[in-house]
Amino acid sequence: MAFYQFKREQHIKSNISRVWDFISMPQNLKRITPAYMGFDIKTPDLPDAVYPGMIIAYTVRPLLGIPTTWVTEITHVVPQQYFVDEQRVGPYKLWHHEHHIKPKDDGVLMTDIVSYSPPMAALGRIANTLVIRQKLTEIFDYRTKAFDEIFTG
Repeated sequence: MAFYQFKREQHIKSNISRVWDFISMPQNLKRITPAYMGFDIKTPDLPDAVYPGMIIAYTVRPLLGIPTTWVTEITHVVPQQYFVDEQRVGPYKLWHHEHHIKPKDDGVLMTDIVSYSPPMAALGRIANTLVIRQKLTEIFDYRTKAFDEIFTG
């Protein structure tokens, strides 16, 4: 099984409470996801903040506009520090996404660590090289710009 990690850090000019309130609200995920992904939350009546055990279902269209069901579970939450989401149903054999925040240099350092394993063994390794890694970079580049706009206007 091929295993990869993707890490991204971003300095946000805001305070820890404001950043936490934003990232821990599941409804905000759509605001930081590129429109072409066709991201749509399917879970009704989501609360305003993540909690351990929370299940969230989405539809995404990451490749060729083909709808894909993705279900994640929030497995760990330490308010104003981090939370973790793990794929339960979706395109990966393994998806573990850590969202960390900490005060730093009159702002907040946000660190995302995505540990993942593509499906289909050898084909998954090729897909990672040709498509997946590039898509993750593209998505997190978009998120960087979105957070800059949201928090600095």
